[in-house]
Parts: sequence; structure tokens; C-alpha cells
Amino acid sequence: MAQNIQKITFGSGCFWCTEAIFQNVKGVSKVESGYMGGHTQNPTYMEICNGDTGHAEVISLEYDADAVSFEELLLVFFKTHNPTTLNRQGNDVGTQYRSAIFYYTDEQKQQAEAMVKKLTDEQVFDKPIVTEITPASEFYKAEDYHQNYFSDNPMKPYCAFVIQPKLNKFAKEFTEKLKPELL
Repeated sequence: MAQNIQKITFGSGCFWCTEAIFQNVKGVSKVESGYMGGHTQNPTYMEICNGDTGHAEVISLEYDADAVSFEELLLVFFKTHNPTTLNRQGNDVGTQYRSAIFYYTDEQKQQAEAMVKKLTDEQVFDKPIVTEITPASEFYKAEDYHQNYFSDNPMKPYCAFVIQPKLNKFAKEFTEKLKPELL
């Protein structure tokens, strides 16, 4: 059966957290951690951490649009991080942690803008949404040790105390969106 595979890139703070969430969404077939939105070619994690490259930590994902809609992915994106803090997620501070949607089609751009308007109109957040909505640029895959980070390191303190609570909140709010093997 043919699938309707689409691509989107999200930045919502540390890519370890974002990757762990979207790997568990029904209809998502591929998630890679990496960097996008900067001016340095082939940046390294250390360069990103210094904040000099202009890149955001992102996840690039592929999904079957017949199994999960872009609107559903946007809801997961907005509800699993704080889109109202500029260049910051919790204790992670810097432009590399900005909230960003890097779109590949005009339709994705329009849907992202409509979602921001809807969430603003419904006053879902108590502050204005500062998520950057910008065309996708070159995606640079992060170093191998960043891929599947939570799955490979669940007992590391950051995973146990930061990522696991986010996953628990996600699973509680989006139970119907979880891959069947996680139920």
C-alpha cells in the first residue's frame, strides 16, 4: 500500500526531547536530530552549543500524511514545548534552542500560521507565541551519538529528569496518537 510520505522540520529546544516525542507518534516513520537555520556549513555540536552558527537544534521527520495530519503534528509540537519563550526551553538558553517550524511547502506554512492564530485566539498560552515559521534550508544531521538519544540512554540524568517527564505528559495528553506498541 502506497504511503503519502511528507517531511517537516521542528525546533523546540533540545533535540533529544523532541526526537523522543515524535518517535512515538503514530504515522511518523523517520526522525533524525540535526541542525537547520544557520549560516555555517556542516556545523558541529560544539559550534552549535557556542551559539555562533545561527542554527537551531531540530528534528527532521518523515510522516505518512494519510496516518497523521500535519495539523495533528503541529498540535503535538506546540503542546510539548513552550513556544512563548524566545531562544529558551527551560534551562536550555540560546538561539539554538529557539522554537521553529521549517516548512517545505506553502501549505505547511499556511497551516502553521493558522495554528498559531488559532492557539492565540483561544488563549492557549498566557504569552505571545514566538515560534519562527521559515522555509526549510539545508539540514545537517547531528553526530551519531545524538540519534535515538533517549532510547539509547534512558538512565542518564537528563533523560530521566527532563525527557521522561515530557514523554509522560505527551503520552497522557496524546494517548490516541501513540504508536500501538507503546500502549
